[in-house]
Amino acid sequence: MADAAHFRGTGHRAARRWLRRTASLMAGAPLLAGALAGTAAPAAHAAPSPGAAQATAPEKAAGDSTVAVALNTLSPSAPVKGDTLTVSGTVTNRGKATVNDADVDLRVGPRLSGRSAIDDAASESLDTATQVAPLGGKYRVKIANLAPKARQDFALSVPVGDLGLDEDGVYQLGVSLSGETAQEPWDHVLGIQRTFLPWQPDPSDKKTKLTFLWPLISKVHLSAQTGADEQQTPIFDNDDLAADLAPGGRLQQMVALGSQLPVTWVIDPDLLATVDAMTHKYSVKKGNTTVPGKNQQLANQWLNSLEKAVQNQKVVALPFADPDLASLAHTGRSVSGSLSHLQPATQVAATTVDTILHVTPSTDFAWPVEGAIDPSIVDVATSAGADKVITRSDSLTDDLPYTPTAARPIGGGTTAVDADSRLSKAFQGDLTTAASSTLAVQRFLAQSLALARQQPDKERSIVVAPQRMPDAGQVQAMAAALHGLDSERWTSPENLTDAASATPDPDANTRIPRTSHYPRSLRRQELPSSAFQEIQDTQDLLTRFTDILSAPDRVEAPFANAQERSMSTSWRGDAKNASAYRTGVRDYLTGLKGEVLLVPKSDLTLSGASATIPVTVQNKLLQDVQHLVLRLSSSKPTRLKLDGDKAVADQPIKVGGGHSQSVKFTGTGNANGPVEVSAQLFTEDGHPYSQKMTFQVKVSEITPTAMLVIASGVLLLAFAGVKMYSRRKRAAARRAAAGAAHGNGPDNGPEEGPGDGSGDGPANGSGGEQPSDPGVDTGPGNPAPSGSGEKVDR
Repeated sequence: MADAAHFRGTGHRAARRWLRRTASLMAGAPLLAGALAGTAAPAAHAAPSPGAAQATAPEKAAGDSTVAVALNTLSPSAPVKGDTLTVSGTVTNRGKATVNDADVDLRVGPRLSGRSAIDDAASESLDTATQVAPLGGKYRVKIANLAPKARQDFALSVPVGDLGLDEDGVYQLGVSLSGETAQEPWDHVLGIQRTFLPWQPDPSDKKTKLTFLWPLISKVHLSAQTGADEQQTPIFDNDDLAADLAPGGRLQQMVALGSQLPVTWVIDPDLLATVDAMTHKYSVKKGNTTVPGKNQQLANQWLNSLEKAVQNQKVVALPFADPDLASLAHTGRSVSGSLSHLQPATQVAATTVDTILHVTPSTDFAWPVEGAIDPSIVDVATSAGADKVITRSDSLTDDLPYTPTAARPIGGGTTAVDADSRLSKAFQGDLTTAASSTLAVQRFLAQSLALARQQPDKERSIVVAPQRMPDAGQVQAMAAALHGLDSERWTSPENLTDAASATPDPDANTRIPRTSHYPRSLRRQELPSSAFQEIQDTQDLLTRFTDILSAPDRVEAPFANAQERSMSTSWRGDAKNASAYRTGVRDYLTGLKGEVLLVPKSDLTLSGASATIPVTVQNKLLQDVQHLVLRLSSSKPTRLKLDGDKAVADQPIKVGGGHSQSVKFTGTGNANGPVEVSAQLFTEDGHPYSQKMTFQVKVSEITPTAMLVIASGVLLLAFAGVKMYSRRKRAAARRAAAGAAHGNGPDNGPEEGPGDGSGDGPANGSGGEQPSDPGVDTGPGNPAPSGSGEKVDR
């Protein structure tokens, strides 16, 4: 009773607790199991009767814990001999009663037999097994009382030599709170948190080679739209990327922490291109307008840090915008042309990484979503030149008592690099708190040691492929776990290229799963075939548009990138925004195409048998357009023919940027009446470029009878003029003769009488000038329609 009095004070309650703990220790070494299963609960038994033997009462716990125990730090995460293990955290009373006379204790469970045992221990509940006795003694923290909703910090330090660790391996480790409440006035476990403690103080002779992929991938931020300036200022859909690049943001953390780790960088070149665009002048959409972007300095700092981090490191470049290979395989292949995007995406990937980071990446790796594959996915993944596919062991499964090396041939000269599922999924979920992060780190280290101990005399290459876009908390946990392996006692780092070229295990599975085995949860997130049809329709529109441009590269590059982004893996689980992005790309391209247009015309009147019909083409683009044909069609060629005797007339078009051009056709009228005429732009290969523009031509032909009457009148006038001229000549001759006979000088005779036509020249018959056709190049031009009642020149 002296020890009980020493730790808990004198009295009957302290002695009772000491006897119970002594009895528990003497009963053997029960499994920690339920006692370390996350959180504990109040005892399920009734209060002891006054005459009961209370010293041997069991420490049961019910399903729900009264006290939440959070384990915030565990250092060192993988101790060696001579270390002192320090554990800190918090306890929070979630019940309605005050907890009295409480202890926070450390409990060390038995060594676990393998990887499956770790999984089982992590999933067991507190109700399923007896609990392990605490270390007790001086290795506990006393809490006099813990009021409802109250929270209290704790810290425990224990020399590793006092933990009772013997053989190398993974041990269960729990931190519990025991105490009493008014309703249950006996000592029992009210809450517990369990984790794992890897123990191998001496290095292995044969270490497991570990490859950890460090993914730099982001969502789509850059739109297809650019500013209407010579520099083509990029326009962002949003400025969310700035938060990821800022201090504490996930991408900033990826670079800052990854620069200190032996990892293989897996980069989406689209992220580099997007951040590089931010280093210059850029705009951000805001409602129906745009505002200037202001994060150039942030983007520059991030790119500079990344460039330093990847020097002399292995870099793998995914195809541009990280296309969804599974969606392409399952729904995209049915749409002609969908797979044609992969080869250019792979080619531009290497150029982008080399240009921005000044390193030469590997582009021969494909990474399907979550490493899930089937034959069609492998076919698509390798169609652009990749001969290595990053898979995961929950897809390419093995029926072996150990984890085989990652590389394995799967046929056709393709190597599957099979990432370990347990290690790859270790950092999923909410790791924003220190408690959740600590548990993830310890479980990762425990699994890595258990894997290494499966075949301690054999080297294997193991790959870890975490989620594509880990958040900042997950990144920090990943980095902490890798630092836990710094001592290289059971693992040593290896890059992905070396892991892929390692000698395969002859017993490893090389059979690709059937298509029916592809996870339904992943299939539900795929892009539908209609999405790929939209992408292909936009591609067809882009091809026809760039065919008419004098500088097509100014349009091809941004739209090609936008097309790749439309099928990005990042759209999984975000179908609404994926559809909006595709629609935005198409609408913007349609708007650009509409900048080359026909100026609307009003109705025309064609007076006479033949006249010119002008049609104006306007180009609002900043570059010249060419290879266009303007086609004019007469709906009634028997009444109005074009360019001679044609019902349809074509003329080639070339219009300078920001200018308009008037194109003249000859119209020949054969009969009076209205004729509907349509004008439309076509590409040289016959594809319609613009919508039809229709207008009416009123043919007002002069008949033969009218022409005969007019001709007769003209002839009569001519005869009358000749007669008058002859009379005047004869009269002038008579006056001249009379004057000579009388010796007179110049003619001073009387004025000419009526009918002489003196002082009046012939009538000029002018009916006013007709309007002239516009010039060939009218400058910027007026897109308004021509005025009503327009007449055309003969």
